[in-house]
Amino acid sequence: MPWIADLHIHSHFSIATSRELVPEHLDFQARRKGIRLVGTGDATHPGWLTELTEKLVPAAGGLYSLRPELRLDRPLPEGVDSRDSPLFMVTAEISTIYKRDGRVRKVHHLVLLSGIEAARRLQPVSYTHLTLPTKRIV
Repeated sequence: MPWIADLHIHSHFSIATSRELVPEHLDFQARRKGIRLVGTGDATHPGWLTELTEKLVPAAGGLYSLRPELRLDRPLPEGVDSRDSPLFMVTAEISTIYKRDGRVRKVHHLVLLSGIEAARRLQPVSYTHLTLPTKRIV
């Protein structure tokens, strides 16, 4: 059975994002749109990781689901089964920023983590600013 997934998500802690980017709304919108797997995004942000820990429960295989009591009870489009709750995969984004030919370049790497504990282990590394030597490949 194919799954629809959205793994590149940001939280309400990201700059210029909605305050509604919280697990409850992510769960509701995913159910509404038929998305079965949702990335958490921003999993290395301390506040977001705390919120995820409080609002998600382990499901299976490193995936999580929203605590049932937090599900938003709103009408869904006809034909959408309200019992089809999405699963959450702990994800983060790491940006590589460099200069080439006088222009700033940015590459965004989506990091899929095995769970909340893996995000905790990644936190100190992701908040360390490193200047790495670059080698032009092309």
